[in-house]
Amino acid sequence: MKKIFITCFALLILASCNKDKDILNSLNDHNIASQNKGYHFGDKLQLPQDVLDYAEAITISYGDKETSNLAIAPNFFTLGENDVTFNLKTKGGEVLQQDATINVFAKAKARAIPYEIVNQYPHDADNFTEGFEIHGDIVYESVGLEGKSKLMKYTLGSRTPLLEVAQPSNIFSEGITVFGDKIYQLTYRSKKGLVYDMNMKLIKEFDYPEEIAEGWGMTNDGKNLIVSDGTKTVYFLDPGNPSKVLRTIAIASDKEGYDQINELEYHNGSLYANVWQKPIILQINPANGEVTGIIDLSNIAKQNTSGNDDVLNGIAFKGGNMLITGKNWSKIYEIIVK
Repeated sequence: MKKIFITCFALLILASCNKDKDILNSLNDHNIASQNKGYHFGDKLQLPQDVLDYAEAITISYGDKETSNLAIAPNFFTLGENDVTFNLKTKGGEVLQQDATINVFAKAKARAIPYEIVNQYPHDADNFTEGFEIHGDIVYESVGLEGKSKLMKYTLGSRTPLLEVAQPSNIFSEGITVFGDKIYQLTYRSKKGLVYDMNMKLIKEFDYPEEIAEGWGMTNDGKNLIVSDGTKTVYFLDPGNPSKVLRTIAIASDKEGYDQINELEYHNGSLYANVWQKPIILQINPANGEVTGIIDLSNIAKQNTSGNDDVLNGIAFKGGNMLITGKNWSKIYEIIVK
C-alpha cells in the first residue's frame, strides 16, 4: 500500500510540474506574439486565459518596482522595451516566474518628414564627429577617438579651425552644447563631463549621475542640459549641478522603440536625435519621448558611408534650416525640413 501511495504522490508531483511548465510556456508564447504589436499607455495586458485561471495572484517586477496592476501605466512602464518578470502565485501556494519583454509604443503615428538639400559645405573628413552645434556662422565640434579627441570651432564653409583644444590621450570626446556663456562636453566612458568658457579654457569637471553609464549626445532647451547615453533613455540635467538628474524620457514611435540614441539637438520645442548606425533623424516630443516625425536620410548617408564607423552623426540648426554631417564625412549638408 505504501509503495502505491508513493507512486501516486510522485505522479501528482510530475503532473503538477508539467502543468507549471505548460503555463509558463503559454505565457512565454503570448509574450513573443505580442512584442511586435506592443501596447500603449492605458492598455491592459491581455494574458492567456489558462494563465489567469491557474494563478491565484499575478504581479510584475520591473527593476526595483513591483505591481499587481496589469494595466500599462506610465508611472511603472516606460516607452520602448521593458524587461519584466511575471510572478505567478499558484493556488497551491507556489510562485512561478517568467521573464518577458513588454514593448510600449506611442499612440500617435510618426509622420515621414520630407526635406530638400539647399546647400553643401566642406567638412574635415578626419573629424570623427561626436558633437556638432552652430551659433551664427561659427560651428562648434567635438571630435572623438582616444588619442585624437579635441574640441574645435571654425567658420561654416571653412575647414580651418579658429580655435582648437586637444584633449588628453585617455579622453574620448563626445557630445557638446553651448549653454549661456559656457561649453559643456561629454566624454565616452570616463564618466566625466567638462565645462569650458567660450575661449575653450577648461573651467571645471563634473561627475555623471550614477544612472548615466556613458556619454553620447548633448544639447539644451534653454533650461536643462539634455543628455543621451546610448540607450533608449534621455536625461534632463540641472546645468548648475550637472550631476543631478531632473527627469528622464524613453524614446519610441507608434511602431518601434529606439535605443542607441546618439547626437541631440533641440529646436523650436522639439528634440532631434541621431540613432547610431541608422540613417534617420527622429523628431521627439521632449515632454514624453514620443517620436512625432522621422527624417529618412538614406540617400545622403549612402553617399558618405562606406564602413561601420562613418555614420550619420551631427545635427545643428542654422536659422530654420537643419545642418547635418557624420563621422569622417567630407561634407556638411544644409536641408530645409518641410
